[in-house]
Amino acid sequence: MHSNALHNTKEWVLEPETEYRFELDPGTSLAIKASFAISHPLLDGQAEIFGAELVEGIAYLFGFECKAAIYTWQGCTLEISNASTEYISEETPMSAYANVHIAFEQMRVRALRALHGSPASDDDPSANADPPRVLVLGPENSGKTSVCKILTNYAVRAGQNWSPLLVSVDPSEGGWSAPGAISAAPVSSPIPTASPANPLGSAATSAPTALPSNALLPLVYWYGHADIKRNPTLLDRVIRNLGENIGERFYNDVEGRTSGLIIDTPSSFSSSANTGTSTENRHTLIKACVDAFRINVILIVGHEKLNVEMQRLYGSRLAVVKIPKSGGVVELDHSYRERVQKHQLHTYMYGQVIDPPPGIPSGMVDGEMTADLVLSPSSTVLSFDDLTIYRVGQETMAPSSALPIGAARTVSEMQPILVDPSSPSSGLLNAVLALLAPPNPDESERYDEEILDLHVIGFLIITSLDIPNRKMTILSPTQGSLTGRTAVVGSFEWQE
Repeated sequence: MHSNALHNTKEWVLEPETEYRFELDPGTSLAIKASFAISHPLLDGQAEIFGAELVEGIAYLFGFECKAAIYTWQGCTLEISNASTEYISEETPMSAYANVHIAFEQMRVRALRALHGSPASDDDPSANADPPRVLVLGPENSGKTSVCKILTNYAVRAGQNWSPLLVSVDPSEGGWSAPGAISAAPVSSPIPTASPANPLGSAATSAPTALPSNALLPLVYWYGHADIKRNPTLLDRVIRNLGENIGERFYNDVEGRTSGLIIDTPSSFSSSANTGTSTENRHTLIKACVDAFRINVILIVGHEKLNVEMQRLYGSRLAVVKIPKSGGVVELDHSYRERVQKHQLHTYMYGQVIDPPPGIPSGMVDGEMTADLVLSPSSTVLSFDDLTIYRVGQETMAPSSALPIGAARTVSEMQPILVDPSSPSSGLLNAVLALLAPPNPDESERYDEEILDLHVIGFLIITSLDIPNRKMTILSPTQGSLTGRTAVVGSFEWQE
């Protein structure tokens, strides 16, 4: 390692199969430029971040307390502005992850062969022809999302035109949209990493749609809370809705189905100890995923007890595989996660902007030049009657065990309750609203809980309430009429 004072950068030389790990403090950013050894002019993929290749000679920007690692299979040189914490590790789980990818790749190839009526390969003529449908489970701070990104990026890079479906059922992270949501999107180009605000890359709903890399159009359902214990019955329902929608997509796109799907899950699916989630609830939600997405592989990231538990429950009918946790995984506290959620909502409205470090002219964020990622959200004044707003279940739902003996709930966990914006206790000021798609016009019969089954087309923030004049001001990333629309409020708030 030696200094390069001209650009205020340092040079790090990475040996083959090592990785450079970094963590950023609040308010700092980082620029990284990779160059590859002349002795390997024909080898590509010499530097990658969670499975996505870095292009040689381009400065990549990272910001907002990003914590990531750049791995090299063949060795490379990195030119790096100062990071808050940085080191090189020779112990990584990447070989194990690559082996899992190869196994999934074989499943995809077999599924494609079966679809086209090609004979099975000679090595295992009796092998199942199902593509990989993978549920990734692991405790808090185990690196589940990183594993999902690596496996998805490797599939995209395999050169077989795969577009695996990446699914996030972790409402605290929100996937491509806003925290409180669960979502899925087919991925056909590598998922970049720049900040924890866009853990799975940018979507067309929250970035300029003129950019080619933002063609992701996720399918989104709204749960509305960070914790699964707030309303596990509702989360079960929206998971099943998402699975049903994906099932219809696969039915209509048999070629796309062969790419398979990979599902990222909340840590509370894996442990009852620190999350306050009952064992019954988490088993019910894991089963909801297994059923809804027709899972055939469960990956357990570094947790022996969970592996034994899943082997006992599911080992007889699907593959349960334990994989190592990376030593580079950082312990994230509650306040960090809350800051990320606020930043994610800011990014949804304003786009992802990372200021380059001193001495670095400009760079790439999420594969695009930084200037292209700025949004101008629209502020609109509406009448209280223009938008119908619901809240699902009581705001503070006591567990059934806490009710008096023989007492029944007056409001079920699944019941949509109309919210009156003119009520001083509406809780709508600074609230995040999920704007729902209109009901299907083909279905003549309406039903009480219909809004639970409608997907989300965007998110709004109520920035002010004028109760005497029955007006509210709404912030939205794009302009458009909201009259006659339906929205659902959860427990998330955001203000600038």
